[in-house]
Parts: sequence; structure tokens; C-alpha cells
Amino acid sequence: MDEKFWSAVDALLAKSEIVIDRPKGSMHPRHSAVVYPMDYGYLVGTHSRDQAGIDLWIGSLEERRVTGILCTIDLDKGDAEIKVLLGCTDDEARETLAFHNRGEQSGILIMRENP
Repeated sequence: MDEKFWSAVDALLAKSEIVIDRPKGSMHPRHSAVVYPMDYGYLVGTHSRDQAGIDLWIGSLEERRVTGILCTIDLDKGDAEIKVLLGCTDDEARETLAFHNRGEQSGILIMRENP
């Protein structure tokens, strides 16, 4: 994928505050059977399809660098979004993909080369 895209994601992240509103191990606010496998939050001052901040998964890597993005479709909500993966290992990235590939949701994972 074009480095210009990843530079733009890096720039967006650099100028945005990160809010973790669903810490690792917490339950989804409307679906108690859904537990977040990693910290999940959003970027303050950004906007996604749902008019909330762009979503963000935070992995276990010490270096907080964008490692990929998830593109998702939710048929229940009738929307599409991206989720930024920050400091995620390959296994964590696959775990986030599995998290979004359930029910009426579907996603694809785009990993950054040489993060």
C-alpha cells in the first residue's frame, strides 16, 4: 500500500488524543457476551461514519506505531468504518479481525509493510 496513506494515518494519530473507553477485558455496553481482547478506543477530534471518533485498537508492542487498519461493514447499522491498529502484533491484528467478523459484521485486515 502507498506510503502516503500510512503517512497520513501517522499524521492523524500524532495530532489526536487517544481515549480508551473499552479497556482490555471489558464487556461491550450492549452485548455482555462480547469481551474486548485489547484496549479499544477512539481518536478525539476525528470523525468516522457513525459521527464518533475514528476507532482504535491498541496492541502490546512497546512502539506505538500504526501497524495496520481494519475496514469493517456492519449490516445491522448499515455502515462502514476503519479501525486503526496501533502497536499490534500479527496475532493481535488477526484477533481484532476475528472480533469484527461475527454476526452481521465483516471486516478485512490491511497490514502495514515494515511498520
